[in-house]
Amino acid sequence: MKIREIHAKTLLSKHKEADPYFGILYTMNLYRGCTHRCIYCDSRSECYQIKDFDGEILVKVNAIELLAKELSPRRQKGRIGTGSMNDPYQAVERKYQLTRQALEIIARRRFPVHIITKSDLILRDLDLLQDINREQALVSFTVTTADDAMAKQIEPFAPLSSKRLAALRQLRDAGIRVGVTMQPVLPFLLDNPENVTDTIRQCAEHGAEYILPWMGMSLRTGQREYYFKELEDRFPGVVQEYWQRYGYQYTANSPRAEELYEIYNQLKQEYGFADHIPEYDPEVDATQPRLF
Repeated sequence: MKIREIHAKTLLSKHKEADPYFGILYTMNLYRGCTHRCIYCDSRSECYQIKDFDGEILVKVNAIELLAKELSPRRQKGRIGTGSMNDPYQAVERKYQLTRQALEIIARRRFPVHIITKSDLILRDLDLLQDINREQALVSFTVTTADDAMAKQIEPFAPLSSKRLAALRQLRDAGIRVGVTMQPVLPFLLDNPENVTDTIRQCAEHGAEYILPWMGMSLRTGQREYYFKELEDRFPGVVQEYWQRYGYQYTANSPRAEELYEIYNQLKQEYGFADHIPEYDPEVDATQPRLF
């Protein structure tokens, strides 16, 4: 995969108000493209206009300079989110360390952060997360299956699920708020009671305070073509089931979604994890328990 350094014009994207799902007021992407090569990734969709998503990683080498300018003390306080379009702890982060440098600025400016990742590399930055947690630091690990063999098939260059779960436990033990985005639950591959039950149980037992599932996936133009090709190569015959049930639909909810959400709700009651992430209130000390 080619790596190309670029200079961005801006870094932070501000929403009119915090989004209702993740509570994100600002979005930050330090890289463009991702080395994890997850076969289902929605960021390949044409609507995002990311050229050569799987062949080239763009590194915003002036990102830290931009962040220092854009995150002024006078800027409205709100949660900064990163990890929705690419993984901030993908392989190139080991060399460039843009995520670590960005967290240093966020810590100094006392802004809250929400990081979504599939990588245990985040443990490198535990010191900064603990500093940010004076305001609020949230980490959501994406875990679609607890089965390492299956995860290797659908997320070929991401750290194994077992490593993510171990990192989740370590962060939780260190006082960081942690949870799981169990998304997507791929139809005809992961949407069986055994996988859903095992994954939720393992996430809860490793310390997830919240688990956010989607018993299905998106199938946008660009994403669909890549995903179907990978399905044909890795799971012969499954793609025909997708065409038969979904065709060109954008949303591909599992045919077993109702049953699977019932399992989720039963386990939520058993383990006591939340179905939403903690709110951010700048008037309340983030070290106080506000999840439930």
